[in-house]
Amino acid sequence: MMKRFETPYMADWFAISLRWIMVVGLFISLGLSQRLEVALTWPLGLMIAWNLGMTAMAGLNLRTTYHRRLNVVVDLILAGAFFWGQGGVRGPAFWAGLMPILTSSIYFELAGALFSSILFAVLVFYSGSQLEENFSLTVVIASILIGLGVIFGYLGRSLMAHMRKNRALWIDAEEKKRAIQNERMRAIYELTSTLSSTLSYKRVLDSALDMSAAALNPEVEESTTSDPLVGVVMLFHGGKLRIGSARRFTSADMRVTFDGAEGVLKRALDDGEPVLLKDIGYDPELGRVIALRSCTSGYCFPLRSGFNVYGILLFAHPEPNYFTSERIKLLDIIGRQSIIAIQNARLYQDLVEEKERMAEVYEEARKKLARDLHDGPTQSVAAMAMRLNITRRMLSKDVKAATDEIVKLEELAHRTTKEIRHMLFTLRPLILESQGLKAAIQAMADKMMETFSQKVVVDIDENATQQLEMGKQGVIFYIIDEAVNNARKHAAAESIFVRLQQFELGVLLLEIADNGLGFDVKAVSEAYDKRSSSSLGMVNLRERSELVNGLLQIDSKPGKGTKVQVYIPLTEEAADRLHHARRRR
Repeated sequence: MMKRFETPYMADWFAISLRWIMVVGLFISLGLSQRLEVALTWPLGLMIAWNLGMTAMAGLNLRTTYHRRLNVVVDLILAGAFFWGQGGVRGPAFWAGLMPILTSSIYFELAGALFSSILFAVLVFYSGSQLEENFSLTVVIASILIGLGVIFGYLGRSLMAHMRKNRALWIDAEEKKRAIQNERMRAIYELTSTLSSTLSYKRVLDSALDMSAAALNPEVEESTTSDPLVGVVMLFHGGKLRIGSARRFTSADMRVTFDGAEGVLKRALDDGEPVLLKDIGYDPELGRVIALRSCTSGYCFPLRSGFNVYGILLFAHPEPNYFTSERIKLLDIIGRQSIIAIQNARLYQDLVEEKERMAEVYEEARKKLARDLHDGPTQSVAAMAMRLNITRRMLSKDVKAATDEIVKLEELAHRTTKEIRHMLFTLRPLILESQGLKAAIQAMADKMMETFSQKVVVDIDENATQQLEMGKQGVIFYIIDEAVNNARKHAAAESIFVRLQQFELGVLLLEIADNGLGFDVKAVSEAYDKRSSSSLGMVNLRERSELVNGLLQIDSKPGKGTKVQVYIPLTEEAADRLHHARRRR
């Protein structure tokens, strides 16, 4: 019965090699004595066939149930048959008994070598008595065989002890390697579990660095403090790469920001592929980091999913060949898992922020409605009530004056009705759902003229509006409404111009311009950052532009009018191109 093993047995290969040497030596002996006859050398042919079979089995890592015993027995039989057939101690193959002695010394060491040598010595004595050989010569040959058995037995013991030691070392090395692999897999599993179980940005970034260090150096306990591996996660914020989490960075390093406009950062972000780098301290951007100046090798992994670029995962080490192919594969796995976790954390954070923003929007809409009602219809109704009281008193004294006042009251009532209808229209423009964006904007312009005598010139490209989903059309309507109302209330503009047209493939351009007073954009932007009440118009414009993934630009100077531009992408490719261009600026 045969059994396959995972690794070869070196003892088998030693026995096979010695057997081939013996076969060659026997052939040479027969050739020198001119006794290469088929009738006498058939055992030698069996030896060759037997050794070929053993070689094939060793190459396939196969062994029989009693492999070692079988080898010794077959070698004894074939060597004995060859010894007898070649004429015993006086023949050219008197030393053929060396073959089973060598095989026994490999497989059974001293005991096996002695057993085989004694057994073959018995065969020598028997052949000497049968062939009537010289007794002294027979004793000498038998003694030599037994002596060789002792010598090769001790040599076999030393050789096998050395082989066992090497095999034990090899097994220990394999077990250590397997333990390292298991530790790395465990670290990756823990990383995956940790990253998938948290939606906290800080914890995601810290876990990515800690687990990466553990996976790269599983044989080092507390690798984050015992190994000089430097790690950092950089995330885009405000168009710049900022440190999200880092290991071995100084306090000064933590404050460094990067543009990603040159060196390895630019290459990784532009190509979207990991970069293996040398002499990291000489990089034009990364060279500013003190912790990286002592590092000679690094691996930069872009945190990118589709067209969304979140940042960079960077590791560096003082050893020039630290980032082997195996470690690079691990970092690729960790990087991809980190992207998913960061994406989930970003989505969750966006959801929380959107929830808070929606609450603010609802609150602001409520306040705006209250202000508009207070400043418009409420004041008008209060004025009508006061004038009605005056008119009632005038009826008994001056009927003509009372009649004129009633006419004015009627005009005020009509104007108030128009204001209320305009407010209702902007709250829910039903025409937008039934006739589309162009008709809704034109209706808003007409109501502006009718209600506030404000001229609004509309230039809407019908082909552009047909590319917009209904949800985006609603957001764009409110952007226009907000910008037009801001211009009406604050700019004292003679005319307001609204344009929507194709800017480039996949991008629309919305413009709301006026020839009014203008303002200091920088001052209002600072008020926006402080959430000042004076900047709520810009807050609404920015937030609504973000809802359509648009890019908002406001150009204004005191006395020069205002131009509000919103670049609206229609596809993910266009959005990536648009925002990538913004980061470059």
